[in-house]
Amino acid sequence: MRYGYFLAEPQGDDPIGGLRDQIAQAAEDGFSSAWLSHIFGLDAITALAVAGAQAPPLELGTAVVPTYPRHPAALAQQAMTANAGLGGRFALGIGLSHQVVIENMFGYSFDRPGRHMKEYLDILIPASRGEQVEYAGETLKANVRLSTPGAGFPVLVAALGPRMLKLAGTVADGTVLWMTGPKTVAEHIAPTIKAAAAEAGREAPRIVCALPISVTDDPAGAVERANEIFSVYGQLPSYRAMLDREGAAGPGNVAIVGDEDTVLAKLDELKQAGVTDFVGSPFANRERTRNLLIGAAKG
Repeated sequence: MRYGYFLAEPQGDDPIGGLRDQIAQAAEDGFSSAWLSHIFGLDAITALAVAGAQAPPLELGTAVVPTYPRHPAALAQQAMTANAGLGGRFALGIGLSHQVVIENMFGYSFDRPGRHMKEYLDILIPASRGEQVEYAGETLKANVRLSTPGAGFPVLVAALGPRMLKLAGTVADGTVLWMTGPKTVAEHIAPTIKAAAAEAGREAPRIVCALPISVTDDPAGAVERANEIFSVYGQLPSYRAMLDREGAAGPGNVAIVGDEDTVLAKLDELKQAGVTDFVGSPFANRERTRNLLIGAAKG
């Protein structure tokens, strides 16, 4: 299992410089990848391309870019440009986002999201390889061939439900998870996406699992703190479904917390469940937590 690090949204007058420093530190610490969310701050693709080009090399990924606000060919062009700037080290994580965001904030219909993602990938995947795309779906159309450098990066889908997991395994390179514990990975995520990839004659997919993590001697307090920090994820339907599958009352119950031995055992449980890349998001006791992750990354 490879180890990645979840980058924090930089604050202050030089956010790109702050991001560059985080990426450089992640590379120095021995992590195989670093990931940036795309919410309402920095544009994740642009920020990683600019900051990452100035930092030591490691894989840089988005977790995740919402699909609805960008045409898939336009997103392919942007991601290819970023990949070219990063020397082939870019990974594009995409997702549907959530109905409250897409409808209430962006004004798009969230009707039949599974159909939307299928049509999106039908354009995005070949376009990102520099292939001719002639496609007419119910909601998306394209007749384009990109000459952009940087073709051929991994595309990972934030897939949680059965249909999305099958789609990710069939046409994409894997999935990026959040708020999804080891029981759910072992019994639902890994079997579904691996079976879809095998049926399509494709290589085993990546399962990138990002979770809050804290090495602590007060696990009960850490769970309570995680429930406070990440409370919104216990209310969004897609994540709530994963928490329910896990039997978790709230986000704190899937956070990786405990002393060093406990946390290492929980990380091994994720590995055994089928996780290929663990991405740690430290939320408390950051130095102690980072030190453990560095040790795990270096093996």
